[in-house]
Amino acid sequence: MNFYLDNENLSFYLHHPDMEQVVAVREKNYAEAGNHPEAPADANEAVEQYDTVMRLLGDIAGDVIAPNAESVDHEGPQLVDGHIEYARGTRQNLDALVQAGLYGMTLERKYNGLNFPRVAAVMAAEIIARADVGFATIWGLQDCADTIQQFANDDLKNKYLPRIYQGATCSMDLTEPDAGSDLQSVRLKASWDEASNCWRLNGVKRFITNGDADLHLVLARSEEGTNDGRGLSYFVFDKADGGMKVRRIENKMGIKGSPTAELQFTNAPCQIVGERRLGLIKYVMSLMNGARLGVGAQSIGLCECACREAEAYAASREQFGHSIDKFVAVQDLLRQMRARTDGARSLMYETARYVDLAVSSKPASRIADILTPLVKLNASEFANRCAYDCIQVHGGSGFMKEYACERLYRDARILSIYEGTSQLQVVAAMKGIAGGAYLKQIEAYDAKVSAFDSLTDEMRRQQSLLRKATESYKRLYELVSSEGTSSERFDHSTRALTEVLSYIIMAYLLLLDSQRDNRFMDSCDFFVKEAVGEVHKHLAVYEN
Repeated sequence: MNFYLDNENLSFYLHHPDMEQVVAVREKNYAEAGNHPEAPADANEAVEQYDTVMRLLGDIAGDVIAPNAESVDHEGPQLVDGHIEYARGTRQNLDALVQAGLYGMTLERKYNGLNFPRVAAVMAAEIIARADVGFATIWGLQDCADTIQQFANDDLKNKYLPRIYQGATCSMDLTEPDAGSDLQSVRLKASWDEASNCWRLNGVKRFITNGDADLHLVLARSEEGTNDGRGLSYFVFDKADGGMKVRRIENKMGIKGSPTAELQFTNAPCQIVGERRLGLIKYVMSLMNGARLGVGAQSIGLCECACREAEAYAASREQFGHSIDKFVAVQDLLRQMRARTDGARSLMYETARYVDLAVSSKPASRIADILTPLVKLNASEFANRCAYDCIQVHGGSGFMKEYACERLYRDARILSIYEGTSQLQVVAAMKGIAGGAYLKQIEAYDAKVSAFDSLTDEMRRQQSLLRKATESYKRLYELVSSEGTSSERFDHSTRALTEVLSYIIMAYLLLLDSQRDNRFMDSCDFFVKEAVGEVHKHLAVYEN
């Protein structure tokens, strides 16, 4: 089974009209693109290259990674003499991807990379996550290469980036026993060693995904006497240089094939990435935004898998003389699962396009910044809901380990926690809510819909409902933020405001997608109804 070719939605977004601009910006940003023999002649050729790679990746996902998922979940990684040994299936997955030349997708060609845009990178992450979300966390950490490519000096780039293309695994070592979401509290110490002309790391990191990776990006305190983010710098540590051991592997609920480790650094040699003091303020924040989009891709991959598992079971399971997919209650569950997957996917690829355009456009960068927390929030919450509903469709069988939905349910739970909890994504969205940036973007989407000449009556009806929902949202915001409203009540209402905005935006995006393919209208209808229902429910509370 090919996990790219059997999902027409992926090709739909890979061949989106805005990809021409995405490709142009990506190639222009690569200084040597015009003279490089592998550079595509135009956007169409570039997209065809992406398509070819996705076909290859789809084969590996369907033929190698997905069949290994169950054994990897049972076997898991092992701690041996202070280092981690992957499950056999994990190693097979890595070997297959490295042999196919699929590491370092976003690296520039001079580092042997493919120079792919973020759209293609998140699509690859979605395909792999559909096969195994746990393995997708290991695969996704190659995004550390982007931080090295963007901020490190040429010596570090030339040393490490070709190794990532060759399959060197990565980790980002941020959290500590007393520093989780509050990364300003990081205490791991970095000291300059004059004699060895390098920095030395001493301390402990905890909850590190893929903790025994070949290359580590480590957030550490480089400035004596500081206790906030301004004293933190970013470092690259090579496991081959020694000085680090794994103290333990966490025994997790899900994504069990992905080793989450506690690390002890003892005079570990490393090199600084970029400038001192900017580790958290600049470099980690840049990496985290990419990581949140990556979790969105993982979430959508899981949603897709859950939809297919539920649809297949419902078609094959007979009760009362009919397959259960003939019953309205089951049909409704399946429709909701598919709509949530469609909505989250449309939002993710829209965001990824803006991320690609952001390198040369400040307005695009601002839009990418406000959409990213919505992707992480909604996709991860939808993944949990789809995994839940998948088990519901299976009934009692779904509670048994012989069906994949049990593993999906366990794997889904981390998605709304790591790389920033859902609550933190709501906080991140508040700047766009308070400043009106989301409303401005909604107006832009409405104008795009109106610009089409071929709007059907149903599309016009959905647009009209969305306009009314937007006006109701404005009223809700006025009531929530009015003078006299307590800060506690306002904070409590931010989740409602964020959800309503998310539904309106996803509905508009699906309406725009329907201009190219009418099959998205059912999912658009779902989100229009969600937006209208939620905003009126919350308005009733405040108006009464």
